[in-house]
Amino acid sequence: MSTDERTFREPDYRATAGEFIRHVADEFGDRELAVLGDHRLTFAEAEQQSAIMARALLASGVKAGTHVGLLAPNGPDWVVAWLAATRIGAVVPLLNTYYKPRELNWVLAHSEVEVLFTVDHHLDHDYRERLEAIAPGLDEQSHAAIRVDSHPALRTVWMWGDDIPAWAGSVAELNAAADRVTDAALLEAEANVRPNDAMLVIYTSGSTAEPKGVIHSHGSTIRHPYNLLPFRDLEPGDVCYTPMPLFWVGGLTYTLLSCMHAGATVVFESRFEPGATLDLIEREQVTHVIGWPHMAKALTEHPSFPERDLSSVRGGSLDALLPEHLRVGDPELRANSLGMTESLGPHSIEMIGSVLPPGKRGSFGRSVPGVQHRIVDPVSGKDQPPGEMGEIWIKGYSLMLGHLKRSRSEVFTKDGWFRTGDAGHLDADGHLYFKGRMGDQIKSSGMNVTPREVELVIEEQPEVMHAFVMGVPHPERGEDVAAAVVFRPDHSAEPDDLRARLKNEMSSYKVPRHIVTYASPQELPWLESGKIDRRALQDSLIERFGSS
Repeated sequence: MSTDERTFREPDYRATAGEFIRHVADEFGDRELAVLGDHRLTFAEAEQQSAIMARALLASGVKAGTHVGLLAPNGPDWVVAWLAATRIGAVVPLLNTYYKPRELNWVLAHSEVEVLFTVDHHLDHDYRERLEAIAPGLDEQSHAAIRVDSHPALRTVWMWGDDIPAWAGSVAELNAAADRVTDAALLEAEANVRPNDAMLVIYTSGSTAEPKGVIHSHGSTIRHPYNLLPFRDLEPGDVCYTPMPLFWVGGLTYTLLSCMHAGATVVFESRFEPGATLDLIEREQVTHVIGWPHMAKALTEHPSFPERDLSSVRGGSLDALLPEHLRVGDPELRANSLGMTESLGPHSIEMIGSVLPPGKRGSFGRSVPGVQHRIVDPVSGKDQPPGEMGEIWIKGYSLMLGHLKRSRSEVFTKDGWFRTGDAGHLDADGHLYFKGRMGDQIKSSGMNVTPREVELVIEEQPEVMHAFVMGVPHPERGEDVAAAVVFRPDHSAEPDDLRARLKNEMSSYKVPRHIVTYASPQELPWLESGKIDRRALQDSLIERFGSS
């Protein structure tokens, strides 16, 4: 794309889920949309199956605004359920399959899920057991008339799987009710959905102890990946592989919805395992591999990698998997983008995979068409001149509606700008340079970790007085989670024992890889104000673990 073609583009149909799936089904029909093992779903089947489920949801009492939670792994079933609920105007909180009971309990209550889609098991996760643990009395309920004090909004659970408890109904049972609602009634329900209506709630670890529920509209969710297509090399018939979860924007909008707009196929797998993933890439003739940087190392270091035929791969986010003539090599010269959940993915971009112009080393690109950037001095609140560091503020069509259960004034400035919490600067040509978080959020293997959230769990352990969590650099994962733990007087515990307990309380990627223990607070660095000297403590952790 040349510099004079950076103009905002949007679909020529109304940007709602119903119009979207009907349009892409008409355009791409029998082309495959989603693949998981032997389960293969075409565009036409996605429209037909989601229409049946949408009619069944209407028959069960779901309507515009109903919160329909989705707790399931990547795959065709996820895609159909998401389309079914959103095309009739239900709001879908996307629930993280990594959640342990504590986390699932909080998010399920915070999002006020009324109807829940889930699976019985996935890998080593037992969601029946997990839901019963957080909702006392659930095992005595009927799936269509649930009443539990811990989650008063919850009324119905629909489940995929072979081991469905009495308090959940099977998805097949739900779909059997579709005949009670006509196609005309479905069309009427879809017609009442507007592009500015809420569509999704995506949870992200923010800079506070509690996750944030980011609300996106139909319009932003459908328009943004469409507007980004000119910066990507996706074509009809392409095959994209990603392990990125659909409950985060990397999997949902940057991969799935982009492929739907382009007429490409998305290939999923139950678990990323380098050997099996290489088999999958070969077998499905994958053209784009979209994932986190540490994936490339795992794949290229697999013993079978030199013998693999990856000639089909020509794009994606992992430079090392591309043919040699398409590799940029130097990551600071490979065109990149900067994004976040609140902007539904990239808010700055250049042509993905291209080489940056001379003098633009480290640039994250210019503003996505339809998005604006400001660099603001966090103290004075004034705009910074080109080259000067400050906080990155954004505004534009892809920005979220807001945070669930927070007022607009808490989230946006009076004139609609969102303070990202990211530090950076703009050059005279509008290229954005990201320099890190202004706060202390940790980014480990592409996943956000809020230090205070982890600290609170550690401090609940009976031996612990204080916990201080921060990131230490890692060459492949970006950052590792590290913790400095101070014991109560006359108490102690082994780091491995603490880590084992924490694995039962939070998602695995939040559990500190490194734990240093202290018998007394005096062993840590403190400021004259009485606060912990986090910078000095982090420096000591980096010195100890930063290269491990």
